[in-house]
Amino acid sequence: MPTIFDDQDKFDRLAQAMRVDTRNPVAIRARIEVMERLLERSFVIPGTRQTIGLDSIVGLVPGIGDLITAAMGAYIVWEARNLGMSKWHLVRMAGNIGIDTLLGALPIAGDVFDFMFKSNSRNLRLIKKHLDRHHPSSATLDINARPVSTAPTPAEMKRLR
Repeated sequence: MPTIFDDQDKFDRLAQAMRVDTRNPVAIRARIEVMERLLERSFVIPGTRQTIGLDSIVGLVPGIGDLITAAMGAYIVWEARNLGMSKWHLVRMAGNIGIDTLLGALPIAGDVFDFMFKSNSRNLRLIKKHLDRHHPSSATLDINARPVSTAPTPAEMKRLR
């Protein structure tokens, strides 16, 4: 006959399996990238290369929409805190979200601002710089990155003359 202790053991195993690693830089990077993509780059506007996400779409709902997306953006700042980023960077990231929320709350003009100012993408760039500097093992290959130009070789210099 099952006892309450058997159920507790099952619960403990389930909780352990669902446990989120809050200190692993690779896992944090993956979660932040997914959240940023959801908020800023979920959809491509047909006929253009311009992307929009939930931040722009939910922000269309007067009042509450910008608060909802601000809370989702605050999650990114919380994850940055888990990475041990400096207070200056955390304040800067919170400022990005604050500007996005306050100006995004304005009727019509705020919606245009939400479309142009991508606070979560800015915050992701700050986090990636931190990760690349302090946790290089978490680096990933970005296929959308622009190629880095290198100095010409001596042979190329001769051809240029």
